[in-house]
Amino acid sequence: MRIAFDHILLARVLFTLTTAGWAVATVIADFNKTHATNPKWTGHARFHVVWQISSYVGFGLLALALIWWPGPLALERLYLVALMSAIVYAAFFVAVLAMPIYGGKAYDANGYKPFPAPVPLIAKKWDVNITIFCVQVVILAAGIVAVVV
Repeated sequence: MRIAFDHILLARVLFTLTTAGWAVATVIADFNKTHATNPKWTGHARFHVVWQISSYVGFGLLALALIWWPGPLALERLYLVALMSAIVYAAFFVAVLAMPIYGGKAYDANGYKPFPAPVPLIAKKWDVNITIFCVQVVILAAGIVAVVV
């Protein structure tokens, strides 16, 4: 007996996880005393992070509708969701790589601090955001592979 494997369902689940990474996890990670209500941040910086979080939630709801809404063009909608996630994650890594230009830091003293590396190949400590987003990019890549198979 042969068991059928639904690649589209797998892609939907994986894209749901990647969407949750940028649309839900950012609310948990950023809408608190480390970011949005951090008294050490300027009011304008807090405004921008709340705007970013709210935008991600809205686009995340759109992405989830594109993933799970029944109807035509399901495959094309999954391509669009993959592109949306790729844009969010690419923008994150652009911000990471451009930190020397604008004086950015991956973390600060009153935020999420790096943790001991489980596999200290590159560094002895890993940044929380960079680590999570690297994992999310791998999940996104697996979702893209599931769609194109």
